[in-house]
Amino acid sequence: MKLDNSNGQICAPTNSSAPARNDNEEKEGEEIFVPPLNFAMVDNGIFRSGFPDSANFAFLKSLRLRSVICLCPEPYPEPTLEFLKANGIKLYQFGIDGCKEPFVNIPHDTVREALKVALDQRNHPLLIHCKRGKHRTGCLVGCIRRLQRWCLSSVFDEYQRFAGAKARVSDQRFIELFDLSCLKHHPLSFSSSGK
Repeated sequence: MKLDNSNGQICAPTNSSAPARNDNEEKEGEEIFVPPLNFAMVDNGIFRSGFPDSANFAFLKSLRLRSVICLCPEPYPEPTLEFLKANGIKLYQFGIDGCKEPFVNIPHDTVREALKVALDQRNHPLLIHCKRGKHRTGCLVGCIRRLQRWCLSSVFDEYQRFAGAKARVSDQRFIELFDLSCLKHHPLSFSSSGK
């Protein structure tokens, strides 16, 4: 197995006793696993990323996903739909416009429905994504962190780590003020929930 570390370099476990191989032999014998942009594990069975494409299919297949939550309103690309269907992965699409400040309007009802899907263990392993894995995904993951009882400074630190220079105060305000009371009855099976 090889993993592209997103710097354009291929990383593989080193084995000093293995005979040296040329590039052609390596390409024939091993799949290259390329994670989507901004990929990370959120918790056991929940992952986040930017929009996956065909270069990410082998990596996604290795995760044995059951479900994908897409937070983009655009139609899902046909090759990606075919990949999901061929691998028995259910797509949940919650179209949230990727607006820029100061006109950000994140629909609370849509986020609430996406959270219900993410909290349902029958959908795990699950990938949450938007276009770049920053803002919409960051808001949904931020709400999950609040359900996990993370302190707000840690939630915001994680959000900013993925959003970088494009972090939005309005997204952080949304995360802080989002009403989680209707989700309190959903069982928390996260690794940090005190199981």
